[in-house]
Amino acid sequence: MKGRKKREKRFWLVTWLLGILAFGLCCTMLMLGNTIYPVKTILRVLAGEEIKGAAYAVNTIRLPRMLAGLFAGFAFGLAGSVFQTMLRNPLANPNIIGITSGSSAGAVVCIVLLHTSSTMVYIVSIAAGLATTLTMFLLARGKRFSASKLILVGIGVQAMLNAVVSYILQAGSEKDIPTAMRWLSGSLNGSNMSELYFLFIVVLIGTPIILIFSKQLALLELGEEWAVGLGVNTERVRFILMISSVLLIAAATAATGPIAFVSFLAGPIARRLTGKGKANPLAAGLFGSVLVLLSDLIGQFAFELRFPVGVITGLLGAPYLLFLLVRMNQTGEL
Repeated sequence: MKGRKKREKRFWLVTWLLGILAFGLCCTMLMLGNTIYPVKTILRVLAGEEIKGAAYAVNTIRLPRMLAGLFAGFAFGLAGSVFQTMLRNPLANPNIIGITSGSSAGAVVCIVLLHTSSTMVYIVSIAAGLATTLTMFLLARGKRFSASKLILVGIGVQAMLNAVVSYILQAGSEKDIPTAMRWLSGSLNGSNMSELYFLFIVVLIGTPIILIFSKQLALLELGEEWAVGLGVNTERVRFILMISSVLLIAAATAATGPIAFVSFLAGPIARRLTGKGKANPLAAGLFGSVLVLLSDLIGQFAFELRFPVGVITGLLGAPYLLFLLVRMNQTGEL
């Protein structure tokens, strides 16, 4: 009983600390820029006061950028944790099994070939992500669910879609390539409030659904037989969690592009922080927000040149991926 209470205390302490850190980074993003505004000025602008220079900078540029990073990072982290827990594999995140590649392919087609509006890019990106997931499940379908089969199919689908994206970039007009590449790298530049509302809605609806099923998610991690034996309707729970997670990933990717490695890093690191024994998708989501917000600040202010947030998260995530592969190879998991 003492051990359980200690784990619960650590669980909630880490979750609250991540939330406080995310809030602090949000405040920092609103204050920093070409002009540094004090907290008092930021609060006056957010309250609706028109202050020359500050009102435009905060409301039009910094606030949408901050909210895009906060919500997209949370969506990537939360959904990535669900996939990794449900499929019982730290490599089973949306970046690797092809979901974000589907959204990326749809967006690149709109940007480079169809020259559509940003709203249409958003819609097609979400639809392509959902269609990719459905295709993966149909290809991996068998008499019973197999996580390994789904991961292998996803890796193959990802490779194919990445090849399609590369071909379109080679065949497209040179004037469209910078826009497409900026989107593909994962960026908060040009975030617009009007295009973030769907992401807000999906996060506010999808998060409670995932948290409600968090206990069943933890049981799924034990394996199909154990989960069924403990009374879990695995098909129904898996379907609900999958749909919720895919919508989160598709909406986040449509809003910011495929920010590299956030969905891959958030779950394992959040679990290390909160301790083993309990899946913590909420902490993973908060860590995703912290990672994106912090990486964007680093990309904007730590170097002479400004880098998209996806470049920074990629630099952080690539070494961890290599470490994980080496460790899994040593323990016989590969």
